[in-house]
Amino acid sequence: MKNLLKSLFAVVFLAIGATQAKAQIYKTSLGLSVDFGDGSTLVGPAVKHFFDGNNAGQAEVVFGNHVTMLQAMYSYNKGISGAKGLNWYLGIGPALGFVKGGDTQFAIRPMAGLEYKINGAPIAFSFDWRPAFWLSNGGDSNVGRFGFGFKFTL
Repeated sequence: MKNLLKSLFAVVFLAIGATQAKAQIYKTSLGLSVDFGDGSTLVGPAVKHFFDGNNAGQAEVVFGNHVTMLQAMYSYNKGISGAKGLNWYLGIGPALGFVKGGDTQFAIRPMAGLEYKINGAPIAFSFDWRPAFWLSNGGDSNVGRFGFGFKFTL
């Protein structure tokens, strides 16, 4: 019985420790976003800002293949216990695509990914899966899209 109580206490302690992993590893970052995958590759500036320990907003303007996309995403971020500087995140947000020739498209873009902040350096990297569900022009989806970010952290 004593061993059972010790084991139960250890499991509860580890579970609490895992849920208390700090997510916010910086306040704001400025950098370069690469949106790639099935279709064209888009590149442009990005900014990410943490509103509190777990909630962040990210804005991007990416260019490529006769398209300019404005994206604004909310993400929930959580640290990974035992992996200092490494977070997972889930998010969603709208995207506006301005196609050369005057066509404007609207999409919803969920995302799921990992972000790593280098300890002792103002640099972070992120990689995520970010499918696009187009709501304009008859609707369409592109689930083979990914994002990669290079960030300078403040």
